[in-house]
Amino acid sequence: MLEKNNELTYNQLIDKIGNTIDTARERAYTAVHTEVVVSNWQIGQHIVEFEQDGKDRAKYGKELLTHLANDLKIRHGKGYSKSNIYLMRLFYLKYPIFQTVSGKLSWGHYCELVTVTDEYERKFYEQHAINEKLSIRELRRQIDSSLFERLALSKDKKGVLELSKKGQIISKPKDIVKEPFVLEFLKIPENYRYNEKQLETKIIDNLQLFLLELGKGFAFISRQYRITIDNTNFYVDLVFYHRILKCFVLIDLKVRKVKHGDIGQMNMYLNYFKTEENVKGDNPPIGIILTKRKHEILVEYATGGISNKIFVSKYQLYLPDKEQLLEKLHDILDEDE
Repeated sequence: MLEKNNELTYNQLIDKIGNTIDTARERAYTAVHTEVVVSNWQIGQHIVEFEQDGKDRAKYGKELLTHLANDLKIRHGKGYSKSNIYLMRLFYLKYPIFQTVSGKLSWGHYCELVTVTDEYERKFYEQHAINEKLSIRELRRQIDSSLFERLALSKDKKGVLELSKKGQIISKPKDIVKEPFVLEFLKIPENYRYNEKQLETKIIDNLQLFLLELGKGFAFISRQYRITIDNTNFYVDLVFYHRILKCFVLIDLKVRKVKHGDIGQMNMYLNYFKTEENVKGDNPPIGIILTKRKHEILVEYATGGISNKIFVSKYQLYLPDKEQLLEKLHDILDEDE
């Protein structure tokens, strides 16, 4: 049996070896993924250069990818289907300069990115995936839910270009608000009659996806958070803390059109949290009312003059019309041109 000091030293040795093994495995994993990205880019380059050369192009014509898929599978096995070769070719066309390809993303990420036609949108999702360390599945969901367009439509042309270049930067309360929030992952049929309690339960059951929709920095605190004022209990539907903005974020759910009383109630909640729940270092809390419908003028009048940060944003239960959002976005980008 090892003496106590020797045992401690031995355990430290085990830890050091373990850390070395873990680091080596991580490097190997990254290296493999990097090599896959490099080789697939080069394959795309070979295909495009062959097409542009023109000498043998006529022999294969539009069936080039089909011929390549058949021959490469015979020589090199699986992984060279027509759809995969198409993506490799597209990868090179979208990223003709390899230095613009990030080593932080896998081939799977780029398979999602190259299908995004709009350049500004693609650049945003690439940077967003890097910043947020998104999985391939999470990236696909953000693209499908038109995150870029929903964030961009609240900005001017300069803001859209900045969003495309740097991804989502959160520095002020308005940066965490989208219009609309998309809750398609709840799988509630559009015409199904449901109440606020059922909506809240669905959100809690799908909390991980709801946090993904909320965006960077949100940490869940509680549901139905009770506050007592004048011997009367009130309940905030959902309470989060935002690590970047360093403040509580209160969310109230409405399955109907928002009313002025809903805004007054949220203002009361924020005043309570500011006085009773905030500690040193916390910034004033933020309130978001997620509603099925809203009247813009009513919201404008009801929130006017309120010092607290209250946002009223619509939610929808289905994926938005991407083409319609892109059309609105291009109207912003065409301004002053």
